[in-house]
Amino acid sequence: MSKLTKNQKIAYAKIEPNKAYKLGEAAALLKEITFTKFDASVDIDVRLGVDPRKANQMVRGVVTLPHGTGKVVRVLVLCTPEKEAEAQAAGADFVGLDEYVDKIKSGWTDVDVIICTPNVMGKVGALGRILGPRGLMPNPKTGTVTMEVGKAVQDVKAGKIDFKVDKYGIVHTSIGKVSFTAEQIEENAKEVMSTIIKLKPSAAKGTYVQSIYLSTTMSPGVQVDPKSVETK
Repeated sequence: MSKLTKNQKIAYAKIEPNKAYKLGEAAALLKEITFTKFDASVDIDVRLGVDPRKANQMVRGVVTLPHGTGKVVRVLVLCTPEKEAEAQAAGADFVGLDEYVDKIKSGWTDVDVIICTPNVMGKVGALGRILGPRGLMPNPKTGTVTMEVGKAVQDVKAGKIDFKVDKYGIVHTSIGKVSFTAEQIEENAKEVMSTIIKLKPSAAKGTYVQSIYLSTTMSPGVQVDPKSVETK
C-alpha cells in the first residue's frame, strides 16, 4: 500500500472514523480536506436499497441544481434546419445534423450533452453504440429528445443534470465545485437527495437510502447522516 502524502494525512486526521456528519457539516469539511491546485469537482455517492437488475426498481431522474454544476457544459444539438436558429440563440455550442452524425461515426464525442429533436432520432439512434457507453445518448426521459431545443439547452447550461443508479445500486453524480460555498454545496446536495427520495420505487423493500458520501476529485469520502437530508 502506498504511503499517504502530507496533505492526505491532514485530510484523514480531520475526519472522525465511523462518524456520519450532518450534510452542512460534511459540505464544510470537504473544503478543509481538499488540497488540489485546481477547482476540484464535488461528488455525491448514494447507495440505495434497490435491485437495479429489476426494471421496477430502476432509479433514474433529472434535477436542476440551484447553483449549477460549476462546469462549462458543451452542448450539441442535432436537428433539422428550422430549429438551428433556436438552438444557437439558446447558447448551443454545436448545431447541425448530418455533418455531426458523420463526425460522431468517425469517433468525435467532444461534448458533454447531446440534445435532438424527435424527427431526427432515426439518424441519432444509429449512433447508440458510440453514444450509449459515454452517457451521451439523447433520451426523452431526461428531456434531451424534444422539439423545445432552446429550453433544453438553457436548462442544461443552467445546471440540469440526469442521474441513474448503477448495477451496484449506487447513484454517483457531480454536484458542484470545491470553490462553491459550503451552503451552495449543501443546497445542491439537498436538491439531488430530494429527487432521489421522491423516485423511491414501490417495489423497493427495507431501507431505501443506505448510505451517502460526499467527496471531491482527490479527497477522502465524508459520510453523511441520511436523516440530515430527509425531506417532508
